[in-house]
Amino acid sequence: MEVKQLFQIRQAWLAALFWTCAVTGQAQQATPPETGSAPRAQPSANVPAEFAAARKLEQEGKLPEAIAQLQTLEARDSTTKGLALELGTAFYKKNDLPKAVEYLKKATAEDPGNGEATQLLGLSYYLGGHAAEAIPLLEKVQSWYPRANVDAVYILGMSYIQTKDYDHARKSFSKMFDVPPDSAASYLFTARMLLRQEHDPVAEEYAQKAATLDPKLPLVHFLLGELYLYKSRVPEAITEFQKELAINPGQAETYYKLADAYSRVQKLEDAQRLLQRSIWLDATSTGPYILMGKVLEKKGEYELAVRALQRAANMDPNNSTTHYLLGQAYRDMGNKEESESELKLAEQLRTRQDSHP
Repeated sequence: MEVKQLFQIRQAWLAALFWTCAVTGQAQQATPPETGSAPRAQPSANVPAEFAAARKLEQEGKLPEAIAQLQTLEARDSTTKGLALELGTAFYKKNDLPKAVEYLKKATAEDPGNGEATQLLGLSYYLGGHAAEAIPLLEKVQSWYPRANVDAVYILGMSYIQTKDYDHARKSFSKMFDVPPDSAASYLFTARMLLRQEHDPVAEEYAQKAATLDPKLPLVHFLLGELYLYKSRVPEAITEFQKELAINPGQAETYYKLADAYSRVQKLEDAQRLLQRSIWLDATSTGPYILMGKVLEKKGEYELAVRALQRAANMDPNNSTTHYLLGQAYRDMGNKEESESELKLAEQLRTRQDSHP
C-alpha cells in the first residue's frame, strides 16, 4: 500500500475521535482558569431536566430522536439557555457539520467563555474543511488551557498545515511530543505529518532539516527513504534506508522497505536476503511475506513463492493482492485449477473492498 494511502483519515472517524477530546478536555486540566477568562466546565451530574431525555437518547445512539426532542424545545422557546450548545453537540456527533457550526456559533455568541462550545466549533470547522476558521478558536482554547488535550493540539497543528503555516504547525507538534520546537525531532515529527497531508516537497525539506540537525536521529532517514520510494526515486531511497540501518539496525520495516527498493531495480537476491531479516525480526506483518512471494516468483522459485504467499493469506485472508499473486504463482507452476480459484477470489475481494471504501 502506498504511503499516502496508509494515512488517509476518514471524516467520520475524526469526528468520533475528537468528540472524545472535546467532552473530556476540561477534566484533564491541572489548574482551573479564572472566571470570565476561560471555559467553564459543565458537571454531568447537574444536567438540566429539559436536556436529560435528549442526552439519554444520544447515549443510546439515537441521535435523530435526540435532535427531534431538542428541536421541539427550540420551537417552544428558542432562547432556552444552553439549547444551542445541546443542538450543536448533537449535530456534531451525528457528523452533520454545517448544522453543528450553525448552532455552535450561537452557543459561543451566547457564552464566549464556554470552552466546550468553542472547541467543538473549532473542530467542526476543521472537519468541514475550513481550517482557517478553526485556528483562532483552537488557539483560544489552548490559551485558556496551556496543557490542552493532545488531540486538540494535533488538530491545531493539522489546521496550520492546511493553511501552509508550517512553522506554527511545527510548534504545535513539538508541544504534542514534548520536544523543543527547533529540535531535529520537531522537524521529523512535522515532516511525518506533512507527508500524511500530501505536502511532499515541504515534508522532504523538513526531513532533510532534521537529518542536518541530527544525522543519527532514528527514523529520519527511514522517512526520507519512504518519500523517495513513493516518488520512484529508487537510488535515493536505497541510500536513505541504508543510512537508517546503520543507525537503527533492529527495525524490521527498514529491511522490508529497502528490499522493496532493491526489488524495483531487479536486485532480487539482495531483496530476498533483506526480507528474510525483516521476517526474523517481525513475523507478524504480512507485507514482507507478500513481497517475498513476488521476489521468489520473479526468480522462478514458484513453490517457495506459494509458501510465502500462503503464509500471508493465512495471516490476512481478505487481502486481494495476496490471492492475486498466489493465482499468478500457481499459473506459472501450471496449476490451472488453483490459479483460477485464487484469481477469482482476488477479484471478489477487490470488488467487495471497492464497494466498501
